[in-house]
Amino acid sequence: MNPTDPVDPKSPKLADFLCFAIYSANLAFGRAYRPILEELGLTYTQYIAIIALWEEDMQTVSSLGEKLFLESNTLTPILKKLESLGYLNRKRSTTDERQVLVSLTDAGRALREKGLDVNLIKASGLTAEDIPKIQTAVVTLRDSLVRHTQDK
Repeated sequence: MNPTDPVDPKSPKLADFLCFAIYSANLAFGRAYRPILEELGLTYTQYIAIIALWEEDMQTVSSLGEKLFLESNTLTPILKKLESLGYLNRKRSTTDERQVLVSLTDAGRALREKGLDVNLIKASGLTAEDIPKIQTAVVTLRDSLVRHTQDK
């Protein structure tokens, strides 16, 4: 097998990979969110955990992890930090001690007022009409990849 010739115009380039486009867009989103999240004193992952709790308060760690696509061993330190910041409470379920329930405190709910100002539509260079179309396409891609890896 011959190594790929880097000067061959038919050789795939990094910019040709959809996975790299999505990965690098994610990094760009992180940079765009950084000043906003620094003002809130949160990381992006902490922020999306709080958003998920704004949508549905008092949920299990496993349910929250499924929504965020995070394993428990990744999510737990995030939740501990948010708890130490006073934004949420964790407690064992009274009906099933294996489950830990997560709920927002008043301070966590108050972040909603500040956090709702996060809007990067203008910075994205997209129109308000483009956003749901791209979001739908990316979610379809994600869900297909998740199904593909579960089938293996």
